[in-house]
Amino acid sequence: MTKTVIVSGSSRGLGATIVKTLAQQGNNVVINYHNSAHAAQKLVDEIGTQQAIAIKADVTKRNEIDTLVQEATEYFGQIDVVINNALVGFKFDPIQQKSFADLSWEDYQQQIEGTLKAAFNLSQSVIPQFIQRQKGEIISIGTNLFQNPVVPYHEYTTAKAGLIGFSRNLAAELGQYGITSNVVSGGLLKTTDASAATTPEVFDLIAQSTPIKQVTTPQDVANMVAYLVSDQSNGITGQNFTIDGGLTMN
Repeated sequence: MTKTVIVSGSSRGLGATIVKTLAQQGNNVVINYHNSAHAAQKLVDEIGTQQAIAIKADVTKRNEIDTLVQEATEYFGQIDVVINNALVGFKFDPIQQKSFADLSWEDYQQQIEGTLKAAFNLSQSVIPQFIQRQKGEIISIGTNLFQNPVVPYHEYTTAKAGLIGFSRNLAAELGQYGITSNVVSGGLLKTTDASAATTPEVFDLIAQSTPIKQVTTPQDVANMVAYLVSDQSNGITGQNFTIDGGLTMN
């Protein structure tokens, strides 16, 4: 069954890998971007306009997200899945990362807005049509760092931990309408724009700490997302799936 999927922050990095994987499985994809218009259009050209559209929107601004959902719905007819993937203003750089003593509340606030407010905006905007059809899926991208802070990315990890509570509350309330809500939490991904500053030593340390001696790739996470988008996952909700080569075990 073909589904239409909005992926926030999907012009590059993990989001782009998710978009391409879903499109390869025959789904329609809505590529959301903020500044990377060229990269978003390149993805559309690669996938084709019958399956893909790129729409600019700041995920932290509700009016822009409402317009995104409206335009995407008009283009494809309906939205079946939303994937809260956008990463706002953060780089995985163990050298430049501020210590807790040097962090400001504004640092935390930026990540809370970029993660939780963004997920709130997109999820709430699409919920009315999900309820009307009695079906829909919400998938949010988390991190294994809240379980195992190999590098203490305080503000990022705290916001992502909150995303799990957010998602499970949605699962509990919206399941009666046929709506599922899950989280896919990757390890530190090798390599995306956000993790480009991570040193080879850190990647090697992580790899050697996993049972399979491998660092997680964007494709590993995208494969799990694709499974949740498929009809094979209809009975799953309220879960946090950790894709990190067994570094953390639940």
